Amino acid sequence: MKFCHNCAAPIVLRTPDGDDKVRHCCEACDSIFYQNPKNVVGTVPFYEDKVLLCKRAIQPRYGKWTLPAGFMENGESSLSGAIRETTEEAGATVKVDDSSLYTLFNLPTINQVYMFFRAELANLNFAAGAESLEVALFTEAEIPWDEIAFPVVRSTLEYFFTDLKNNRFPVRMFDVHHSEDRSISTKLISHSKTHFAD
Repeated sequence: MKFCHNCAAPIVLRTPDGDDKVRHCCEACDSIFYQNPKNVVGTVPFYEDKVLLCKRAIQPRYGKWTLPAGFMENGESSLSGAIRETTEEAGATVKVDDSSLYTLFNLPTINQVYMFFRAELANLNFAAGAESLEVALFTEAEIPWDEIAFPVVRSTLEYFFTDLKNNRFPVRMFDVHHSEDRSISTKLISHSKTHFAD
């Protein structure tokens, strides 16, 4: 950012009074511009013992498989954003209930938070959207595990199929850290009391 969005004056980097972080500040109109983490929201769309996955038609990870997810838009809740992304990427209609929150991943190294919701497919009418090459239902054995786009998606799928066998779906929260050597570590930091599926 070089210029103020409010008055077009040049921006300076400084720590505002009462703050402890360097911010983009306008000396002319006293505006402060905060940069906050991006929220990525998506679903685990399931039908019986299968999960609907999307093959990415965009970078990053073009051609890899993922759960339908994307950045939240202003003016929407995390759940409504996840449902919207599912419709856009997989052409799917889903049903959710009051226990749909499933996994949450904090990625402080890249300033993102991922939230996935369990969502039952309302029907088997689905089709690839503009950001997907194809969409398909997979059992655990059929999933192309070596072709999964992101570690948070792989973790969510692994927990889902384990939980499916037990018919118990606790909410879990993780911290994910990216190291300089490009390795990724995922640590479970919280989980809810077990929720039994209906």
